[in-house]
Amino acid sequence: MDILAILAGMATGIVLGLFGSGGSIIATPALLYLLDVAPKSAIAMSLGIVAVTATIAALDNWRRGNVDVSVAAVFGLFGVAGTYAGARLGVVTPVVIQLVVFALVMYAAAWRMLKPARPAVPTGGNGYISASGGAAALPCTGLFSPCMAHMALHGVGVGVLTGFVGVGGGFLIVPALVLLSRVPMKMAVGTSLAIVAAKSYAGFAGYMGAVPIDWTLMGGFTAVTVVASFAGTRIAHRFSQDALKRGFAVFLLFVASYILLKSVIGG
Repeated sequence: MDILAILAGMATGIVLGLFGSGGSIIATPALLYLLDVAPKSAIAMSLGIVAVTATIAALDNWRRGNVDVSVAAVFGLFGVAGTYAGARLGVVTPVVIQLVVFALVMYAAAWRMLKPARPAVPTGGNGYISASGGAAALPCTGLFSPCMAHMALHGVGVGVLTGFVGVGGGFLIVPALVLLSRVPMKMAVGTSLAIVAAKSYAGFAGYMGAVPIDWTLMGGFTAVTVVASFAGTRIAHRFSQDALKRGFAVFLLFVASYILLKSVIGG
């Protein structure tokens, strides 16, 4: 496998392991600009790569007790439906529109990562409270709670975006879990990985048969990404999350600007 594919796979896996999100934001531009994969194929393949990687990482987090199964089920179920619909829409949408939306999503991700985090801690019951001790605005106390209803709607919206531009949406899911239901950050990352996996499979299925897939490249890229994701998980405990997020946000700003220039000005 090409050295560029190996490096891109390593970067994708490390980012996914570090933040529980961001894998597709690395994989799609890498496939598109470093490995010369056609845009729609790059979007589809990135979804497949992240689906497998996120599944393995989510299982590891579940084993450690860092996945809220009920939240993952609700968000994931509605997210899968939205993702498949978004993928079918992406198949017939002009590439330039998809790339511009993708760049805007990267800007949004960078902005989100540059915002100060709002920590949360568990209550010891089924809901969560903020670190300052205030009650959660939308406590997740069951499958039919207002929090879960809000997550279902959010799942559909993030799912459509996932399928349309090939992003797992973890950078939107993690803040939603932390801010809307006050899920602790470590639990939010693990739960996000489970949701991202389910949605990415649905998105990949939506593109299957409609765009060409380089299975050999995708398989090798995925293998490297999986190994690197475990390294990312271990690295996350050694460095400041704030510093890592700021650095990644700056990287996203540069890549997003390049995509816009390349797709709009460069044609």
